Amino acid sequence: MSDLKQTPLHALHQELGGKMVPFAGYSMPVQFPLGVKKEHEHTRQACGLFDVSHMGQVRVTGPSPAQAMETLVCADVVGIPEGGQRYALFTNSEGGILDDMMIANQGDALYVVVNAACKDADVALMRVGLGTEHEVEVLDRALLALQGPQACQVMARLCPAACELSFMQHGRFEVDGDTLWISRSGYTGEDGFEVSVAAEAAEKLARWFLAQAEVAPIGLGARDSLRLEAGLCLYGHDIDATTTPVEASLIWAVGKARRIGGEREAGFPGADIILHQMQAKEHRRKRVGLVGEGRAPVREGCALYDADDNAVGEVTSGSFGPSVGAPVAMAYVKPEVAQLETTLYADVRGKRLPMRVSRMPFVKANYQR
Repeated sequence: MSDLKQTPLHALHQELGGKMVPFAGYSMPVQFPLGVKKEHEHTRQACGLFDVSHMGQVRVTGPSPAQAMETLVCADVVGIPEGGQRYALFTNSEGGILDDMMIANQGDALYVVVNAACKDADVALMRVGLGTEHEVEVLDRALLALQGPQACQVMARLCPAACELSFMQHGRFEVDGDTLWISRSGYTGEDGFEVSVAAEAAEKLARWFLAQAEVAPIGLGARDSLRLEAGLCLYGHDIDATTTPVEASLIWAVGKARRIGGEREAGFPGADIILHQMQAKEHRRKRVGLVGEGRAPVREGCALYDADDNAVGEVTSGSFGPSVGAPVAMAYVKPEVAQLETTLYADVRGKRLPMRVSRMPFVKANYQR
């Protein structure tokens, strides 16, 4: 794995006994000695610390970064208040999703966090699309996620002011000589914080968090099962360049101001296709949640069939949900079988396992609103 990039916490992961695997060009811990299931449960019950420094962190400055960004994404970026954060999607001319991201309004700049595997393409897209009058700066900062019901009581010892943030708010704080950019957000469905810190200060901060009794290190394995239970998409699996926001059940990510009749209607790549799908309710497939019986997980790539043995879709993410106590999955299916409680059958090594179309998230979200 010598050709893989390393995050600023790489040596700490090894010290903690992390099992390192390649992920998006980085050497990342898939699990620690606690194990994936217990890491998952610890995050749901107490507090987990995730290294997400492989994500791309970008700062956009210039005369009108929000207006410029709206030419690339379908979100209402202009409407993000200072100190606010919003989920957004880069789209292409066919209405497909090039990446999903978080955009925060820092007042003097937009702070954008993009996926690791897409960050080079995303930066190139922004540098071309936002014009020479806007600067797109790739930041040398680490990113830690503190997630779980006890995250706030831990954060209160480090930065009490951050606990005044509510879900999807963002702020800059001075803590022990370091400038922390803290958002109340995450990828687990639990309350928590995402903390951007200068790369050279990351290990000190991580060690402080891990010294708290409530906190355990958590790897990519539990991160995946937690986000799946929370009904959150993983780029390259549940959403990609061939999937529109409507098909992905992400209509809420299309800002009201960008919709037909809105203040700034359309103006983003693929708007004609996406807005037509929203208005006509015509699309070829739909992302749904599935809950299975027994304990056998239904993995990505499993074909789905209806009761008459007609192929109707495919699983894009799936595992056993430790907090649900049953197999859970996300899949794309034909619209006519997307109704709640419809029973579909997943082909798992030649066996047809029943799965029921279910609401997402599979576990109740515990965001601090």
